[in-house]
Amino acid sequence: MQTDNSNNDSTTPSGLRKARLAFAISAGKLAGASGRLFHIGGGTSLPGMIARRIDPNVLKSVVGGSKAKKIVITGSNGKTTTARMTAAIADAAGHRVSQNRTGSNLLQGVTSVAVNFSDLFGRLESDVLLFEIDEATIPLAVPEIQPDVVVITNIFRDQLDRYGELYAVARALNEMLESLPETATILLNGNDPQVANFGINAKAKRLFFGLETKDIGTPVPEQSADIIRCIHCDSDFNYEVAYLSHLGLYRCPECGYTLPNLDIAVTSAALAENGEGASHIKLRTPKGEMKLEIPLPGVHNIYNAAAAIGAAMAAGFPLDTVQTAMTNIRTAFGRMEKIQAGDKTIYLSFVKNPTSFNLMLRLITQHPGKKHLLLAMSHTVVDGQDFGWLWDVDLEDIAPNILDAVCSGNKTEELAMRLKYAEVPTDKISLIEDREAALDAAIKQVEPGGTLYIMSGYTPTQELRRVMQKRGWVKHFWEE
Repeated sequence: MQTDNSNNDSTTPSGLRKARLAFAISAGKLAGASGRLFHIGGGTSLPGMIARRIDPNVLKSVVGGSKAKKIVITGSNGKTTTARMTAAIADAAGHRVSQNRTGSNLLQGVTSVAVNFSDLFGRLESDVLLFEIDEATIPLAVPEIQPDVVVITNIFRDQLDRYGELYAVARALNEMLESLPETATILLNGNDPQVANFGINAKAKRLFFGLETKDIGTPVPEQSADIIRCIHCDSDFNYEVAYLSHLGLYRCPECGYTLPNLDIAVTSAALAENGEGASHIKLRTPKGEMKLEIPLPGVHNIYNAAAAIGAAMAAGFPLDTVQTAMTNIRTAFGRMEKIQAGDKTIYLSFVKNPTSFNLMLRLITQHPGKKHLLLAMSHTVVDGQDFGWLWDVDLEDIAPNILDAVCSGNKTEELAMRLKYAEVPTDKISLIEDREAALDAAIKQVEPGGTLYIMSGYTPTQELRRVMQKRGWVKHFWEE
């Protein structure tokens, strides 16, 4: 439950407000330390939850008292990696960065940044405050943070039961952007027809990032694309090239709506081969052209890099250290994370909507050989209840190359049914609800030196990773 901060306690004596703030921060810090001590969490959301119960204004008080640059990043996909890249650029430029690095992006996770990085009096020594924020949470968080830069990566259909339909999310985000002051900067993905239309009436400055190369992409969007018709006149878009779902070079033949001029534009791109290794790009920026090697595969990471560079530029950071910063970027936990389990390899991928699932399928299809799969989904509060989107996942493309598939979580039957309709033979499909038992069964089927591919929702990803951590295969996610 989000806390109502409409009452600013303006009538409360100053001394009492300071005491309440100090008590809230100390209680939050203690909760985080206790969670880490007893291995029940890394202090990613509990400190903020406890602190907000004591002082609902803790985030506003701490952030409002800081002179740091405040950057918030939201969108359906790419928030965590974009935030990591932005933080790396800021760090390489010599700035002290505080962020919710582990991706705890609801209001309590965002508040935990203020609690964890401030002293007991709410003072921060950070030069940059960087927040990855859930797209449904950001309208609540922005009034408390008062950011200097807001980045929107993309908007895809995602957890309809939690967010509502795509256009409801878009309306809320647009209203938030229009509330920003003229001193703020908005950075939007110009290749997303919905996102590019945000903030037309905003007082804040608008900048656009994206791709305008024809080196990669397809002639038309994939079948699961969310927006294929003009958001103004409902005519079918014409695409010169589609890069990812509905992201691309689009134009409406009726009303002429098209992507804006891009301030940060990828003009050339060569994707990593075989779904692994580095991608190479050229970018045009207001500061000049640059060549960049991104040590992560996939077109989505090209978007993440362009967004991070745009955010850094909007915040006033120098761009001459971007390549140095990117060199040390590694995958965030659960983002096609490569894990060594004895003599076997695991790729762990967090997937939560058709776009992210299809993207991971395309990457692993580039890996040679037949595939061992573990699919895990659960309908928890944070995962969503509606899994109808599984029918927009292109499992048919990989079905002929599936050696075996274990379905886990409390949506095992739905996963198995989807595989069956993709014409995966039923004798190759196993249903094991318990996550640890499913992991054991899946990895047992992998030959020595072989690879297991795991694609799972948020909660199962956390559960499976905890099992791997206990076995010494990975670190705690908050230590990554």
